[in-house]
Amino acid sequence: MTASLIRRGARSIALFVAVVASAGSAMAAFPDKPIRLVVPFAPGGGTDLIARTLGAEMSKDLGQPVIVENKPGGGTMIGTDNVAKSAPDGYSIVVASFAHAVNPALQPRLPYGSNKAFAPVMLIGKGPNILVVRPNSQFKSVADVVAAAKANPGKLTFASQGAGTSAHLAGELFANLAQIKINHIPYRGAGPALTDLMGGQVDMMFATAAAVSPFVDGGKLRALGVTTSEPSPAFKGIAPIATTVPGYVVDSWYGLYVPVATPPAVIERLNAAARKAARSPDFVRKVEHEGLIVSAGAPAELDAYVQAEEQRWARVIKASGIKPD
Repeated sequence: MTASLIRRGARSIALFVAVVASAGSAMAAFPDKPIRLVVPFAPGGGTDLIARTLGAEMSKDLGQPVIVENKPGGGTMIGTDNVAKSAPDGYSIVVASFAHAVNPALQPRLPYGSNKAFAPVMLIGKGPNILVVRPNSQFKSVADVVAAAKANPGKLTFASQGAGTSAHLAGELFANLAQIKINHIPYRGAGPALTDLMGGQVDMMFATAAAVSPFVDGGKLRALGVTTSEPSPAFKGIAPIATTVPGYVVDSWYGLYVPVATPPAVIERLNAAARKAARSPDFVRKVEHEGLIVSAGAPAELDAYVQAEEQRWARVIKASGIKPD
């Protein structure tokens, strides 16, 4: 080996070591600026509440502000796409929910291609949706809704926080299994949907527990049933919808994703901060009365759960002929 080749090899090794050291230093410094937590809904809904509560706790561990950005619209695709096309550096996170697992089967074309555009960070938790009506509504039970819908096909309306969300598909599955026709009215978030529900513009909503529990507790909405197969400890006395409509089950969930090429070390750091936040007394206290069961596990838990949900809802959507609004 010539002296020239030796010098060239030494330079290459030195350069490699410098790059690795630089990358390690960058990872060790993460985060060194504020982090965006993108909520693909308008302010005021369940996802927004979960994000703000979790983000405040994460910022304590990360030492940087975790800033919630609401980017509603497109059945969550606008906000989700924004994160998919952000730099894969850990500074942009999307708070995913039910629609994330449903959109691949429901939407003919996703702007980000597929859910392979994302890397999982953490499954925050799962909980029920609640069928709610106004306190002065004629409906006192799930059976009342079914009877009215059968007597007046297509006359009843249900709101949702957007096409493809849990509130939308929960209503569609309800109609399919009960063999009734009710009309879906989509909004750009749970906040606007609930405003119109309480104002009398729509008849009902299969809303997330996080979005409606304060209104149920305050007497501004009446809960008729939960969408889980078993009663929710947070909604005592409210029976599962499945007792009236056999086979009916819908779980609501929340998870964190980053762009797919985000370094594993950054994902590990975010996961650690999110796990600590989700298990903090303040977070647990704020979500437990809404029926959310905290998961807060490794990224693989979110990945496996959402893949199973994708397959399940793809079968339901195909069998039911559900289309986006």
